[in-house]
Amino acid sequence: MQGTLTPEAIAGLLTFRADSSELVPEINIQGASEALEPQLAPSETPGRDASLDFSSGRPVVSPSQDGRGVDYQATLKDLLTVLTGTGERTITAVYADQPAELTTDELNKLGITGVIGEFTTRGFAPDSGKNIRRAAQMINGKIVEPGATFSLNKATAPRTAANGFVEAGIINDGHASRGVGGGVSQVATTLYNAAYFAGMVDVEHKEHSFYISRYPPGREATVFGDAIDMRFRNDNPTGVMIQTVWTPASITVRLFGTKRYEVTSTPGPRTNPTDPEKVSIPDGEPCVKSNGAPGFTVTDTRTLREISTGEVRRETRTVKYNPSPKVECDDDD
Repeated sequence: MQGTLTPEAIAGLLTFRADSSELVPEINIQGASEALEPQLAPSETPGRDASLDFSSGRPVVSPSQDGRGVDYQATLKDLLTVLTGTGERTITAVYADQPAELTTDELNKLGITGVIGEFTTRGFAPDSGKNIRRAAQMINGKIVEPGATFSLNKATAPRTAANGFVEAGIINDGHASRGVGGGVSQVATTLYNAAYFAGMVDVEHKEHSFYISRYPPGREATVFGDAIDMRFRNDNPTGVMIQTVWTPASITVRLFGTKRYEVTSTPGPRTNPTDPEKVSIPDGEPCVKSNGAPGFTVTDTRTLREISTGEVRRETRTVKYNPSPKVECDDDD
């Protein structure tokens, strides 16, 4: 059994980054793995994690099964060296046992009975969609045990070309730009809202600097490198499982657990409007023209009613959005 990376596939996997005075090649190992997986799949013994099937209206545990397959990280660790060397361009596949990450016993002990929080966002460019899909794949099926904190940055690190992320639109200094991993903030917003309605504890999140109309005002989140994260804590006595569903037009995040709270959101009015300023982007830099939009301040109140006791508590957050600038591109002249 063998797999082949064609010259066309290799060209699509290879990128270069600037390092001091030279260009350093980087290879997308995740992309190479995805190209080889269907070719080498017949040589593997598939395994599976324990999972929950809710099609009958109640959770039914599908048992786990250990497998054995290609260890792509070990197999492809020297791929760049082989591609740039003068010797034979072949690599011997490394096989390893692949134990289930979530066993049947572990899942049974978590007390997961149904959906406790769910949210969908829509609308993204094709390149951003690739990053949203990749990040969604990386958090799908993650378990947050009682008392544990989930970090989106930790779960999706590193967001690099070598890990399957591509260049896409980002917000830089208040205007549109480009960067590897652009679009993952949409996953942050979708996950934040699912956790919000599930009654999770908001450990850390930060809104965008200016309002993006496809998101609920005062109820959205962004991420950036290691500096800005989206984290929540599961204070429930039972576990929580994250499920993601990606389509070319939407991303849905569901949190499964045992429902503890009824949660509602009450948005306040938009106040203190501020006018946009004009920004000129120098010729040669990424630029997307914009008429801008006013900034404003808004509050959001989360009301949580504990189902078992009827106790109610409220949490109010005030968010100030900067005006999005009126962007002019110098190369339009």
